[in-house]
Amino acid sequence: MKILPSALAAAALLLAAASPAVAQTAADPTSFAGAKDVQAQLKAMLAEMKPGQGFAWKPLVRDGSNIAAIEIWKKPGKPAVHPDQAEYAIVLEGAGTLVSGGAMPDREVRNATLVEGSRIEGGSTRTLAAGDVILVPAGVPHWFGITGERLVLLGIKLPKGE
Repeated sequence: MKILPSALAAAALLLAAASPAVAQTAADPTSFAGAKDVQAQLKAMLAEMKPGQGFAWKPLVRDGSNIAAIEIWKKPGKPAVHPDQAEYAIVLEGAGTLVSGGAMPDREVRNATLVEGSRIEGGSTRTLAAGDVILVPAGVPHWFGITGERLVLLGIKLPKGE
């Protein structure tokens, strides 16, 4: 379970650019998770996952409602759209597939931030590997497939237009 140095560097840049989490000092309110912290959280999340569980999500750093979270995908979820949020992610570990764009004809609203469906028609398919960076704009259908044991992302939802 080794994360590539390039993925860690990209994650560090993402964390630095993301809104900071809990204030560490009055002079520097930045939230920080070092490589050892990322590895420890990933290891703990994997240990906590139940047999057959396909997805786990846990915040790594945060600032109020702004969160950078580790996502572990062991099984693909449903195609999704976040109407008012862009999804920004860095692949930390594993491999998979991203299908994005196109249309999701059978939409079911789950809540204000999530619409799901059973398929995407006419989307683009990309192979994902450690170190890849993804930005899915708000309102765009997307789906993650998993190649191998798992796909691990560091993900942030960004309000539309920011």
